Amino acid sequence: MKKIAVIGSSGGNLYSLGGKNPQKLLGEIMTQADSAGVEVNHIVFIGANDSMDSIKASTKAALYEISYGELINSEYLSLTDTNKLAEKADKLLAKSIMNGNVDGIVVMSADPKGVNAASVKAASEMKVPIVGTGGTSMAFIQSLGCKVISASGTTGTTNRTRAIAALTSLSKKFGIKYRPIIKSSSSNENVASSTIRSRISIRGIMLASIPGFIAMALVLAASQIPFLSDLGSIFNILIGALPVVVAVIAAKQVSGLDEVGIVAGVLAGVLSVDGGIIGGILSGILAGVLAAIFIQKAIEWKIPGTTANIIAGGIAGLFAGLIGYFLIAPVALFLGDGVRFLIDEAILFSPALAGLIAGLLIWPAIMGGVYHAAILPIVLIEMEAEGMSFLGAVDMVGLVMVSAGITLANIIWPRKKEDRSIAVPGFAMNVGFGTFVEAAYPFMFSNKIVMFGAIAASGIGGLFVGILGVKGTAYVPAFIGPALSNNPWGFALSMVIGLGAALVITMLANRIHFKPKKGDEIS
Repeated sequence: MKKIAVIGSSGGNLYSLGGKNPQKLLGEIMTQADSAGVEVNHIVFIGANDSMDSIKASTKAALYEISYGELINSEYLSLTDTNKLAEKADKLLAKSIMNGNVDGIVVMSADPKGVNAASVKAASEMKVPIVGTGGTSMAFIQSLGCKVISASGTTGTTNRTRAIAALTSLSKKFGIKYRPIIKSSSSNENVASSTIRSRISIRGIMLASIPGFIAMALVLAASQIPFLSDLGSIFNILIGALPVVVAVIAAKQVSGLDEVGIVAGVLAGVLSVDGGIIGGILSGILAGVLAAIFIQKAIEWKIPGTTANIIAGGIAGLFAGLIGYFLIAPVALFLGDGVRFLIDEAILFSPALAGLIAGLLIWPAIMGGVYHAAILPIVLIEMEAEGMSFLGAVDMVGLVMVSAGITLANIIWPRKKEDRSIAVPGFAMNVGFGTFVEAAYPFMFSNKIVMFGAIAASGIGGLFVGILGVKGTAYVPAFIGPALSNNPWGFALSMVIGLGAALVITMLANRIHFKPKKGDEIS
């Protein structure tokens, strides 16, 4: 296994580009090294609490090292004292280099004339390949005759792109295969960059976008208040911004490049606003894909990090945006209008039937994993047009309120007294935040009557949503929901009916199956 060392500091310019968080900066290098099958066996890194460009007498710093594969750091001392600790560690690193125990070095804003002088001199003598960032320090290192195989400035780079660039160059030098590891924003798993497809998650994009849609709905509700009527223009601005929001989230998740992906998403989203949220999502995904490909190719072609990031964030975003503007937006707009047209036609044909069917199907949809892939996108497409949704109202009435009814029943009259402690937090989440309908699952899965009762209660609630012509949204506190509806009283009534039906059915089911045992009396 090849072994590498990391030397440097949180730097001046680097400080504002990830250096202020040494754990994350160094952790990214360790992650990428692990993917390449390379061991990081030495770290001599000074992390300061301020930029090195503005050092003061009060500046504190800590020395970061590696011990048994784990990142450790000293106490935060004066920079002078920390430099002394670093010099000792650097001399030990120099000995290791001279003994042939270091095959490559990653440099970030190092001090080759001072703290890191010993290791740099040893690397020069042993011709150890060096990669790094920091224009001034890398130039001096090169002047010493060191074997620098890749160097760039710090501007425009990120922790991830610096780490990927370093390990790409070293892996090529070592003659080993390396697939960059990118942590998907929509999951907790690390996935290789060759599986970009696995990072494309419509569900993840939609869920992350919900706060933007709720903010829009809140502005719409506030604009109905006479002295806040001017907020209507703010509402229109927010509608126009929603494609940008989803494009940014899509590009960031798919590219896995943090700030670079965000820049690409903004460019793609701004140029795709005419395509609505469908256009924004598709353009954002394209921007993320292109950014991931462009950054990898740029690094392979030994393009400096700053330029590589410009290519990945700027050129990829612009290219995706132009495709979105000329090709995706017209088709996406047609699709979005088509979805809204079908829903409106179904409601016009029979509002009661449309509400009943939606209510009966929404629980099977969420339990079958279809909700986030099919229903939630439609909810957001509806909300994009007018800040509220028919299916959003069914969501609140048929899912949230029914879950609240089931949990409330198990607070008032549970099958077992321990069910009450499970039901209380679930009820609070449903009513207080308009989400976490899964709180009802323990009671639904353990009792078929409760299961079918939930579907029936949802159908009844959906029926009233249709009859009363209600549009609204979930994901907000229950007491706020009616204010964000086109028919506040109708929405409130539908919510009470959904909750009440689930409450009554669940309490009856609990009584049927309740067999008291000694000590199980419910008080």
